[in-house]
Amino acid sequence: MIRILLADDQTLVRAGFRALLDAEADMEVVAEAGDGEQAVELARRVRPDVVLMDVRMPRTDGLTATGRLTADPALSGTRVIVLTTFELDDYVFGALRAGAAGFLLKDMEPGDVVDAVRIVAGGDALLAPRLTRRLIEAFVTGAGAPDPDTAPLDELTPREREVLALVGQGLSNAEIAERLVLSPLTAKTHVARLFMKLDARDRAQLVVIAYETGLVVPGRRP
Repeated sequence: MIRILLADDQTLVRAGFRALLDAEADMEVVAEAGDGEQAVELARRVRPDVVLMDVRMPRTDGLTATGRLTADPALSGTRVIVLTTFELDDYVFGALRAGAAGFLLKDMEPGDVVDAVRIVAGGDALLAPRLTRRLIEAFVTGAGAPDPDTAPLDELTPREREVLALVGQGLSNAEIAERLVLSPLTAKTHVARLFMKLDARDRAQLVVIAYETGLVVPGRRP
């Protein structure tokens, strides 16, 4: 059973998500929070598998709450999905940097929301690679975008850099294996080493690192 915590300051929004998710045989909404502060408190108490986190909430916003959740060793098994009304939102990029597994638009089809929860609960992280890539590109090409920081790449082998660049472009392990003419197991091993060497929680953070280090050039497509 996938245990879910809903965090949104709108009661009707939470009710809608609860009705949708509780209708699934393998899902259960175990708690609801009306702000980020309460979301953190409840997550530490009920240890959900997945948190659906709104970006803009009173007291503590979703970005700050996400950072606190993902930094808590006791919640290492909890994944955060950020909810937003806007497809391109700087706050969402910040949430990905803070450790969110991905993001969803509130107007997505119900079936897509259910699928996303299952994907994240199953251990995958990068939701909607096309949308996530567009969001990150919008940030890194915007005003005030920082210069690439290549320091995280120092410990990587040339092959690992290649793999990180392809992860940043949204490719799956199978696609990476095909592109680099590797076995699927070898590609998976390289990605696992990237998690360890870069201290990344999941693929979403690898994508951010790929952009921040300049391995992926905005506008490039796989």
